[in-house]
Amino acid sequence: MSTIVEPLQLIPQFAIPGNWRLSDLQARLGNVPAERIRLNPPPGFATEEDVLRIEAEEGVLCELQDGILIEKPMGWYESLLATLISGKILQFLERNNLGQVLGADGSLQILPGIVKIPDVSFISWSRFPPEKVRRRPIPALIPDLVVEVLSDTNTKEEMHAKLQTYFQSGVRLVWYIDSASRSATAFTSVEQSIAIPTSGHLDGGEVLPGFRLSLQRLFEQADRQAP
Repeated sequence: MSTIVEPLQLIPQFAIPGNWRLSDLQARLGNVPAERIRLNPPPGFATEEDVLRIEAEEGVLCELQDGILIEKPMGWYESLLATLISGKILQFLERNNLGQVLGADGSLQILPGIVKIPDVSFISWSRFPPEKVRRRPIPALIPDLVVEVLSDTNTKEEMHAKLQTYFQSGVRLVWYIDSASRSATAFTSVEQSIAIPTSGHLDGGEVLPGFRLSLQRLFEQADRQAP
């Protein structure tokens, strides 16, 4: 007696209206460039497994929002700045055992169905579960601090939407680093922010008490040349 196997029914994470065009997807995601939106798997059907698969097979980092994969841009200079910032935080944490710092490929599930990959993130010990966190799948961990180094393809709308998502999830402090103007903005909520000029400092506040990083020194280190 044969058994009839029903075809697998894929359930969308987000139901894309049938009349939507690519421009509608872009608008929902903060007007990100079309080339950063993955169309396979179809928008609305992507999962965390797709995030992991694409990274393993192609070496491409993707964030996940509403079942849609968005490629994360990262130029070499932005990567350098993120590495320097994470290194400074790591040095601070070696003297102050407050938690862990992740680099620019640290994928985190910050809300159900939402995966973000901050350029740098700090997670305090109080936010880790009692059991050891597995290497896979993507851990459901909420950072206390998120750092994003702005890239040329990051739009204002995209970064504002990210800011809303970060604080909705429970992030306490967000730093946006603008390499073009050699400045930064520190957010303690969507509505509350402080503009930091090149002569100013990144301050850990209540998240990393005692941590300060000179922006001028940061960019000087990034701009070093061979002797």
